[in-house]
Amino acid sequence: MHKNLLSLLALLIPLAGAGQGDRVTAFEPGEAWVDTDGNRIQAHGGGMLERNGTYYWFGEDMSAPTDAKTQNVALTGVSCYSSQDLLNWKNEGLALRAVKDDPAHDLAPANAAERPKVIYNRRTRNYVMWLHIDKSVLNKQGWFGYEYARAAVAVADKPAGPYRYLGSMRPDGQESRDMTVFQDRDGKAYLIFSSKGNRTMHISLLTDDYLKPSGKSAEAFVDQYREAPAMFRAGDRYFLITSKCTGWKPNQALYAVARSPLGPWEVKGNPCTGPDAELTFHSQSTHVLQVPGRRDAFIFLADRWNPLNLGDTRDVWLPLIVSGERIEIPWAERWDFTFFDRLKRP
Repeated sequence: MHKNLLSLLALLIPLAGAGQGDRVTAFEPGEAWVDTDGNRIQAHGGGMLERNGTYYWFGEDMSAPTDAKTQNVALTGVSCYSSQDLLNWKNEGLALRAVKDDPAHDLAPANAAERPKVIYNRRTRNYVMWLHIDKSVLNKQGWFGYEYARAAVAVADKPAGPYRYLGSMRPDGQESRDMTVFQDRDGKAYLIFSSKGNRTMHISLLTDDYLKPSGKSAEAFVDQYREAPAMFRAGDRYFLITSKCTGWKPNQALYAVARSPLGPWEVKGNPCTGPDAELTFHSQSTHVLQVPGRRDAFIFLADRWNPLNLGDTRDVWLPLIVSGERIEIPWAERWDFTFFDRLKRP
């Protein structure tokens, strides 16, 4: 799609290398990323919210020791970081905390709270967080069972919280594991999640307050066993990026396109290009963010999981280019926003 893409990326490497003190000046996918205090960022499986020029990055805090048997960590809570430039992040603390004194609670340390996403409801003036909740039940193989398979919701009156936990559910009566939330330009919001034993991606229109399913839904990637959804809109088209269900092991991304969040969805192919594109650059999708002020420029957010030390899971942020119904995520060892300035449209 872009013949000179690799050479363009090579030109960007020296441009991105100019640093000012300890400030981050470029994205370095897969490298250790620290906050403004010099500590490793813990925002895995995360999502992004923009409010009044500030970006809030929510994710899983995996700083606790990794259990070698289950390859999971004790639930600490949902972390929040803030930034004005998407490169330098201030730790705002835990937006949603584990409930340590009640082992039966969804947020008990032994359980899992994953892939948190936050959107703002202009009508209720609430910040609404959705996330995947699962109980600590080991299956026959000794792995975390994920049999609870529920989606949970929490609210706050400030972006960074604290968030008040409202409870969990099986939306539309379906199992819900890996999930995301998408808010359209008309204010409607959608919960997207792996359902039916992860065989199918379920898309549920939320009620006007964003707190529960409205009863209107659709399916995508039927019987294809996909997870790690990331939905975004470019122009009049909607895109949904997913991964296969292979646990912590990386696999090939796949995307679909539609004219409505409720479909019908047409599966297109692998959006990644460059070395290890068939493994999504050894990462897994979590979110797509539109670049401020640019119509067709986006950032692909993914996690490079480290199952032996989940706290050392690395962030992989890459440019995403849209051309009609095609999207491309090229590999770059180091890049900054001048990538989009230099990109010539075909």
